[in-house]
Amino acid sequence: MTFAELRAIYDQPFFDLIQQARIAYLDHWKENEVQLCTLLSIKTGGCSEDCGYCAQSSRYQTGVKAERLMETEAVMEVARRARENGSTRFCMGAAWKGVRDGDAKFEQVLGTIREVSKLGMEVCVTLGQLSLPEARKLKEAGVTAYNHNIDTSPEHYAEVVTTHTFQDRVNTIKAVQQAGMDVCCGGIIGMGETIDDRLKMLEVLTNFDPLPESVPINCLMAMPGTPLEAQPPVEVFELVRLIAVTRIAIPKAKVRLSAGRTRISREGQALCFFAGANSIFYGDKLLTAANPGVDEDRALLDELNLKPQKPFATEETKAMACLA
Repeated sequence: MTFAELRAIYDQPFFDLIQQARIAYLDHWKENEVQLCTLLSIKTGGCSEDCGYCAQSSRYQTGVKAERLMETEAVMEVARRARENGSTRFCMGAAWKGVRDGDAKFEQVLGTIREVSKLGMEVCVTLGQLSLPEARKLKEAGVTAYNHNIDTSPEHYAEVVTTHTFQDRVNTIKAVQQAGMDVCCGGIIGMGETIDDRLKMLEVLTNFDPLPESVPINCLMAMPGTPLEAQPPVEVFELVRLIAVTRIAIPKAKVRLSAGRTRISREGQALCFFAGANSIFYGDKLLTAANPGVDEDRALLDELNLKPQKPFATEETKAMACLA
């Protein structure tokens, strides 16, 4: 879609916009299901990048201590618990600039992915920049989706990050697509960008081929010590409008209500679901930021008569069912 088309959709009267988004949602998602995803930081802090929103950058004094890469069994404990709590996607994030084929840490991550993939959940990772050889190895190990957000518009990107470019992000996404993995790609709002920047970010997403399988919409969690620590919270109606436009523009994608939910009321989250969000991160922590607790989220979904999405069937889970 073009920026002009997206702007016209966004500028509709509020209730007309969310009604159109609701129709688009019901055309493709008929079960009132919400995908529950768990996100685990398997390598926290010490990142060399200067992303202005990130408490894990070694360039800022945020109080986040650099930690070593988690061992496979420690990750498996969290993954098993996530599955028991109803998550159908397990996401692993590492605070790195990127990964390289042959690196010992990358090989360790591949081993962890192979084990997690046996649990029958979708496996998503976010490891920074990569090229086609690394992407192919991730695919072979069992990764179903690679998360690499473009964050904001191409024009605003350099105001947020200077240690890599917007095109670097796009190049990684191209490698992921060539390797045959789904792309999980969205952005962060509340970083000082304009409405136009948000829609230009969405314009880029709508022109990916294939389109993103899921689109996380994050609200900035202004972390003390980062350059963006003084940014005010996002207005909830701006968030709802962006979710609605995303649902209309990419109707078959999971639209994930991601970081920042601790600042959104239950009523605000309900509006987001009505406008087309159908996925959340589930658990009390997102990398280094707080998130609503499991019981709190379950209570909200029950109140809204929303059902957790059922796990997708892998060849292994089909085989296990036959043996049961």
